[in-house]
Amino acid sequence: MYRFLLTRQWLITMLIALLLIPATIRLGFWQLHRHEARVARNELIGKALTDPPVPYDSLSPAPGFAVPKDLTWRAVTATGQYDPAHEFVVRKRTDSSGDTIGYFVVTPLKLSDGKGTVLVNRGWVASGATATEYPPVPAAPAGEVTLTGRLRAEETYGASGIKDRAGLPDRQFNLINTDQQAKETGATLLGGYLELAATTPAPADQPQLIPEPNHSDIGPHMAYAIQWWLFTAMIPVGVWILARREAKDRARQAGEPETVTEPVPA
Repeated sequence: MYRFLLTRQWLITMLIALLLIPATIRLGFWQLHRHEARVARNELIGKALTDPPVPYDSLSPAPGFAVPKDLTWRAVTATGQYDPAHEFVVRKRTDSSGDTIGYFVVTPLKLSDGKGTVLVNRGWVASGATATEYPPVPAAPAGEVTLTGRLRAEETYGASGIKDRAGLPDRQFNLINTDQQAKETGATLLGGYLELAATTPAPADQPQLIPEPNHSDIGPHMAYAIQWWLFTAMIPVGVWILARREAKDRARQAGEPETVTEPVPA
């Protein structure tokens, strides 16, 4: 009854099904691992944001200091004076709604203890009249300030996917990168940078502060994993249904009487 399964068409169909089963299982585990990574990232960010701020100096930053994963987003405090002469903006960044493209404003902060200078992302501003024009930027507070910020690893092409290119307008860049800025300014810049959360004393005007990262959304990856595994279970079921249908069709055709065509009289 099922000898048709040995035909070329059905052998190819079953071979495709056998190849799809491990592929869909693997895709399900790939989505599961993405879900686990997202949950771990959310837990790391949540802990970093809720732990009490620590002095930036206590993390032993130094030029070339690579911010470790477990310290990314860590709330820190720093005291010093801004260096507006070496302020710059970072192109193609969105506001808090994610709808409007403008610039991040990055101003070096010279630490009061004399250990060096740290870059501070003071927030977002709208674009100027043209892409080559330096945008209107609220002035950095004068005098000594104490700020609270989130510790971030400096940006690179490998980590962000954002290409850095030459020939940009004066004081405009594509990345927040201490090596790049140290070459530009000659200053001793400590590794990483701070994403501003609050300033004391509070300035009268400032760029739009960058909101905390979302660390509650786990994404759709678990649902995708379950969908792939359901599809895995459906493959043999689908092949069985198709085989049963064809077997019934062949049995029905075999049981039908032959139709005799009468010759038409001349």
